[in-house]
Amino acid sequence: MRTSSRVSAAIFAAAMSLLAACGSGSSVSIGSGAGSGTTAPTGGVHLQIVSFGDSLSDVGTYAPIASVVGGGRFTTNPGQVWSQDVAQYYGDTLTAAYTIDIAHELKAQSGLGYAEGGATVATSANLYSFLTDVIGNVEMPVTQQVSSYLSAHGSFNSNQLVLVWAGANDVLRAGALPAAATTVQTAATTLAQVVGQIVQNGAAHVVVVNVPNVGLSPKGLSQTDGGANLTQLSQMFNDSLNAALQADGLQGKVIQVDSYTWINQMIANYQANGFTVSNTSVACDPSKTPDQTSLLCSPATYVASNADQTYMFADDLHPTTHLHALFAQYVEQQIAASGLGH
Repeated sequence: MRTSSRVSAAIFAAAMSLLAACGSGSSVSIGSGAGSGTTAPTGGVHLQIVSFGDSLSDVGTYAPIASVVGGGRFTTNPGQVWSQDVAQYYGDTLTAAYTIDIAHELKAQSGLGYAEGGATVATSANLYSFLTDVIGNVEMPVTQQVSSYLSAHGSFNSNQLVLVWAGANDVLRAGALPAAATTVQTAATTLAQVVGQIVQNGAAHVVVVNVPNVGLSPKGLSQTDGGANLTQLSQMFNDSLNAALQADGLQGKVIQVDSYTWINQMIANYQANGFTVSNTSVACDPSKTPDQTSLLCSPATYVASNADQTYMFADDLHPTTHLHALFAQYVEQQIAASGLGH
């Protein structure tokens, strides 16, 4: 996902000046949790994690710039996103495959976290830029993420767990029904084809997460229709994805995770899951957080010191650290139910 407004160039100009003064144009690691490698991982089996998607799974593409103001990921920084939690569960550490540099270019790194904030399934970056004023058109759609992985590594293998979560940006950018239907359905069908490409290239363990109910996000609730259009588009994407996976003979070859139903239930029972605020407000204080985006959210900009644990949403679209952790646990349970690990 992404925020719809652009990051203030003035704020980033100051941040980049600080970054240049420190002489650091390289990737910055922010609170990543590594497995010890000396004992069996929590998940019972050691797996290398590869991740494709958007900001919901981005482990630090923009960290070299955003970390200067305490940010780095689309959550309540310095907390982890779900894909990092899952990697840690299986004894791995997930880091960014690409990071942005001061020259506004993506530079390849050694990590396998290809997910990138702003990414769609297949739409080119210059059709809907993210952070354009500051870093240029660098969004790498999921189709390109997978192609980049295959170019660098050749194939997948049975010791890997491949995570795929995309489509939310396609839903957000599609517009209103009925005109938006074709855009969303095409994106979902294309994602199924990408999943097929991953399987055909040797991946034995693939997790495919559907689109959450974007209409229930704070952004969705703020719409004039209360999020009804975004909810319908989310459902349409998921129905189309399911149909395409089935038609392509992939449903029995992947582990499907239903984030749509999960977030609905989580919001309905938010207090029982340890939250005091559901989807009605955000943890990152809009008056303190640059551009009101969780990418630039830090403890200094929380609405309260424990907001990363008591709120569900960091900004109007992205989960807090606590919500990410709970989703990771849910994914781990679904993986275990498939017979992999425990």
